[in-house]
Amino acid sequence: MPQPLEGSQAIARTVARCRPEVVAAYPITPQTHIVEGLAGLIANGECHAELVSVESEFSAASVVLGAAAAGSRSYTATASQGIMLMSEVLYNIAGLRVPLVLTCANRALSAPLSIWNDHQDAMAVRDAGWIQLYCADNQEAVDTSVQAYRIAERTELPVMVCMDGFVLTHTLEVLEMPTQEQVDGFLPPYRFSRTLDPQQPGSYGMVVTPEYFTEIRHAHHQAMLRAKDEIVAADGEWAGVTGRPCGGLLETRGDESARTGILAMGSIVSTFTDAAEQARGTPHAARLIKLRSFRPFPAEALREACAELDTLVVVERALSPGLGGIVGAEVRAALSAMERPPRVLNYAVGLGGRDVRLETWAMILDAAAEEEAGGFRILDLEPEKLPPEAR
Repeated sequence: MPQPLEGSQAIARTVARCRPEVVAAYPITPQTHIVEGLAGLIANGECHAELVSVESEFSAASVVLGAAAAGSRSYTATASQGIMLMSEVLYNIAGLRVPLVLTCANRALSAPLSIWNDHQDAMAVRDAGWIQLYCADNQEAVDTSVQAYRIAERTELPVMVCMDGFVLTHTLEVLEMPTQEQVDGFLPPYRFSRTLDPQQPGSYGMVVTPEYFTEIRHAHHQAMLRAKDEIVAADGEWAGVTGRPCGGLLETRGDESARTGILAMGSIVSTFTDAAEQARGTPHAARLIKLRSFRPFPAEALREACAELDTLVVVERALSPGLGGIVGAEVRAALSAMERPPRVLNYAVGLGGRDVRLETWAMILDAAAEEEAGGFRILDLEPEKLPPEAR
């Protein structure tokens, strides 16, 4: 039955229905409501998990790493500086191939201090070896959270569910919540093939000499590539249960006959979906590509989606100082294998939570029409706010 829920409340209830046995997290805006909601469900006996109070995000990640390795389905959540503090452990979790689910309530990184949304935090750990799935709305965040456990446990890779801070976490939406029966039928009890067992002592994370390190990293990389099939399969099977697909690796929307496309991730996809519908039959008609899986990067699916395009504009909410666009650079690399790749333009918008509105769609397409070459720029920059040397 549809019900109005804040995004964070919905995630807490969804995670509880995935039957975690250990939850550990340290509160940080805008993630706090998720774990606060889970704590309430645990206290009320609606979620039979051990809630571990920790003193930092580093500790939270360490607790769930140990719990999952010992055979317990586990969960954590964080954002911004919190993900930076746990980054060392995130690399360990992925390198040890331990199945975990983490919700990242995407928020800008300091400095300067910002509590608002962009994607810089998840982008900063994009090479840690975690699967990263980005959600366009709260319904997708709910459904992706269930899928994430299935994907993690079948691939033995951790999954980061990225949902935009405040824009989704603190927004009330009418949602279809999965029932306990649906989740139980989709998600079998947790089984980890390399569970730590006192009866059969073993060690994780020991020193590996150069004779084996390369092969281990190669195996991890190959596992990430194979995970694409599991992401697609999990989304398809969950859609069969609920009638709600999330788009697999990526999804195209808008005018399929258009020769210009816009690629985006996260909540601005919802804004752009409405803008694309309004723009049908106008000079601003374009195809919208929703990139759901950033890791593993769906290069083959992207090339297929761009086969008929002359121009692709990659819109992102993060940047790499000294380089420019992060997603844009990866898109260019992927499309370079095409016989006739589209021209790729790369714009950042919405950094630090600046509004991305329906009008932004037309602004992007107008800028692309005037652009003579590729490159990167911050499209919603206001030059009068810059210091003189940066203008």
